[in-house]
Amino acid sequence: MRKLLTIFLFLVGLAPAFPAIAHHSGAMFDRSKTVTLEGVVKEYKFAAPHTWIQVVIQQGGAPVTWAVEGGAPARMKAANLGPDVIKVGDKVTIRAHPLRDGRFGGSFIDIKLPNGEVIKPL
Repeated sequence: MRKLLTIFLFLVGLAPAFPAIAHHSGAMFDRSKTVTLEGVVKEYKFAAPHTWIQVVIQQGGAPVTWAVEGGAPARMKAANLGPDVIKVGDKVTIRAHPLRDGRFGGSFIDIKLPNGEVIKPL
């Protein structure tokens, strides 16, 4: 009986971690597809737990803002994508795995900067 109680308490102790595991699953992205977004940077949020790049592209003759989720700040900085590398107004090309539900968002693959350099996080 004591062994069962110990296992139960261990599992109850792990319960708070399950939402964090689900958050990092990436299931909302369709990794079988890649979109190429050529546009202008609206914002680069360089903050934990994930960086975000908002880029305005022309789609169907109208401006559309895409939100692209990047890696953790440390990972992006290690790939030379620190907070001062991507600037508002920069013309960039971003490749991303799109959201499965069709909203204008995706998971960052790589970026082509205004100087032509292509950077992909490690």
